[in-house]
Amino acid sequence: MRDPEYLPVMEEFYTIQGEGHYTGTPAYFIRLGGCDVGCKWCDVKDSWDASQYDWIDVNILVDHARNSGASLVVVTGGEPFMHNLSLLTEKLREANLQCNVETAGVHLPSGSWDWICFSPKKFKKPIHEYYEAAQELKIVLFHRSDFKWAESHALQMNLEAQKYLQPEWSKAKEITPLIVDYVKRNPSWKISLQTHKFIDIP
Repeated sequence: MRDPEYLPVMEEFYTIQGEGHYTGTPAYFIRLGGCDVGCKWCDVKDSWDASQYDWIDVNILVDHARNSGASLVVVTGGEPFMHNLSLLTEKLREANLQCNVETAGVHLPSGSWDWICFSPKKFKKPIHEYYEAAQELKIVLFHRSDFKWAESHALQMNLEAQKYLQPEWSKAKEITPLIVDYVKRNPSWKISLQTHKFIDIP
């Protein structure tokens, strides 16, 4: 793991959080390069190879986030926890910014987070720490059989965690009606949609 003062940044931008618990909330996104999960339906496959991106000083990233006017920063990827994020969150907190992260949970966490969105994938098994640490479980459904897989993760989550089912974008017409019916019968779950794609924002 490299020096935590620098991180490989694919992109950073101010937008509206499009999915999960913070849907509709203005947020500054920092998308890091590097991922070893390999979801075949990933919509940011360009993020997988960290070597093609510049390693940026975390102080510069924090300045960008602060100057955006956002009060919430979302660190995503790729898989963010391939990198040491301790210094980044320390600096973000010093700037009075909320720190959220989105992860598949396949690497040990680093940093201090206000909100962890844990979205496990079938392509690589997550580690147990996230079932206790995460505030949000978000399962992306690709097949009808994925409901049973989602419940297997829900059974391991801490009792305070929010639980979301989200249709994979290319399967939305097929899967969304099934999710609606399932959530009506299982109200401990909520529905997450990729609203940023509906309104055509990053």
